[in-house]
Amino acid sequence: MVYLDNAATSYPKPYCVIKAVENSIKYYCANPGRAGHSMAQRTSKLVYETREKAAELFGTDRPENIIFTPNCTYAVNCVIKGLAKPGCNFIISSLEHNAVVRPLETLKDEGVCDYKIADIAENDIETIENFEKLIDENTVALICTGASNVFGKMPPLNKLSELAHSKNLLFAVDAAQTAGITEINCAEEGIDFLCAAAHKGLYAPMGLGILVINCEKKLKTLTQGGTGTQSFVFKQPQESPERYESGTLSIPLIAGLGAGIDFINRQKIKNIYNHEREIVNHIYSEFKNMKNIELYTDLFSKNERFAPLISFNVKNLHSEETARLLNEYSIAVRAGFHCAPLAHISYNTSEKGTVRIAPSFFTEKKDVNLLLNSVFKIAKIQ
Repeated sequence: MVYLDNAATSYPKPYCVIKAVENSIKYYCANPGRAGHSMAQRTSKLVYETREKAAELFGTDRPENIIFTPNCTYAVNCVIKGLAKPGCNFIISSLEHNAVVRPLETLKDEGVCDYKIADIAENDIETIENFEKLIDENTVALICTGASNVFGKMPPLNKLSELAHSKNLLFAVDAAQTAGITEINCAEEGIDFLCAAAHKGLYAPMGLGILVINCEKKLKTLTQGGTGTQSFVFKQPQESPERYESGTLSIPLIAGLGAGIDFINRQKIKNIYNHEREIVNHIYSEFKNMKNIELYTDLFSKNERFAPLISFNVKNLHSEETARLLNEYSIAVRAGFHCAPLAHISYNTSEKGTVRIAPSFFTEKKDVNLLLNSVFKIAKIQ
């Protein structure tokens, strides 16, 4: 199988990740912070070292503010519901995933708060203006994707963070599609909250997310319970990470994340991005010359930034049908609406969705050739 669905979950996983997960079950099978015996201490050390690796990767000097969550969506919920207060509002981009939209829509239905949608324009100046004109005295935060999970469009995060901070607002980023693929430095980019998925560009197993808190703001907690500390204090601890991590952590997944970050550091993010971007550029160039292929972005535009993924359609075919036909050629892609209706509304693809191609560091030339030949055959008969 040629796997090109890495924007959903990366595959294959590096051998070091597989081995780290296996070893965690053999040698780190104890609750960290819950006991003083050797295995518990060894497990606590592994968890803290993984926090340190993530802190370095994402440009923050406080490992205790690396919070492990069940997934990236949970991390986004932590930020939104942790900041929400009666009468407030959030401003989000027109490319957001339902991980951002649905928590806000729920709070809106409950009468807690509201949200506004700022269009991501073709130029940064207009994008910033679109955000700025929506800010009012009740706005608490700007929330923006690092890259659209459908079209790869990367908004100007640096300028958005500057805007947010100039208005005394907080700035949160959904980095599900950029963590491990593009350089992220929370301190330098002014990101107060970063939410990341471990199972995508970080090459860890599914079921783990990361919340990076890069500010002094304490979020209200979604869950409360045992943390291994202050057992006779009935209230939730105030200190990070315990404040946000009630219950037992998934040590196999955290071990896999640590190994995934090691893999990324060895390969270098720049090399990973360049490899994936080269593949996407080649596919884009070939698609431009094919009949009956619909493209939605200009990957060669000097004024726009894109993550290494591409959406397309074959004329007269629904995206799901194209994906089904590609599956017959043993090619795995994602089709449909990708849990991102705002993005499809923005790009006028709400009727049939798109077919998304997302390579990884492990994608080879022969994989790309099979894809191109298969799409050519499918499109030729339309």
